[in-house]
Amino acid sequence: MKILVAIKRVVDFNVKVRVKADGSGVETANVKMSMNPFDEIAVEEAVRLKEAGVATEIVVVSCGVLACQETLRTALAIGADRAILVESQAELQPLAVAKLLKAVIQKESPKLVILGKQAIDDDSNQTGQMLAALMNWPQATFASKLKLEGEKAQVTREVDGGLETIAIKLPAVVTTDLRLNEPRYVTLPNIMKAKKKTLENLKPEALGVDVSPRLTTVKVIEPSKRKAGIKVPDVKALVDKLRNDAKVL
Repeated sequence: MKILVAIKRVVDFNVKVRVKADGSGVETANVKMSMNPFDEIAVEEAVRLKEAGVATEIVVVSCGVLACQETLRTALAIGADRAILVESQAELQPLAVAKLLKAVIQKESPKLVILGKQAIDDDSNQTGQMLAALMNWPQATFASKLKLEGEKAQVTREVDGGLETIAIKLPAVVTTDLRLNEPRYVTLPNIMKAKKKTLENLKPEALGVDVSPRLTTVKVIEPSKRKAGIKVPDVKALVDKLRNDAKVL
């Protein structure tokens, strides 16, 4: 079984995000970038499936600028076999990424596609669902447990009321939640091995996909700073404050 994993290069989660002076977006120049944490979980899950003898090959795909090769090399160091970069300088929105992934899937014919449930930069939470719709495949989102049995996948997913377990037929699209696994640390020997693994570079034009943005960002601004709170000596004073100042009670 071949598994395809989509990953995204984002501003590292430890970095304090700053808005550009002109309000056109988020500052990424000279900022540490890394793999989207949810996508790292997706790669780890694929590697575990291969180690369990369920999968035979793992292909990682990223869409974006040339620097995404670094992120792909990280995925190769975790345990992926091959990497594909769909290089584009355009602002890639979820629908464009889903269309690019669809073209790659038609080329690679995987049985399972795993993505992070969302990216921490735009929090769109759309690409996996759009991809499943474009492919007309079953989907299981927010997976906290994944088990493959023959031509079916059993997925436990988190919903508002608790946990839901569903069975879907393969090929399918699965998006990962935080509790699915804990990604391994990348070792130096594996980083060296990753440099020798195949990394293919494609262009959207070669895949026949138009990636022109459909949405326009008017302005990006930082959230207003919250006022400092106040301390009250007891519950009675708290109730008085809520009743008289906040008009809550």
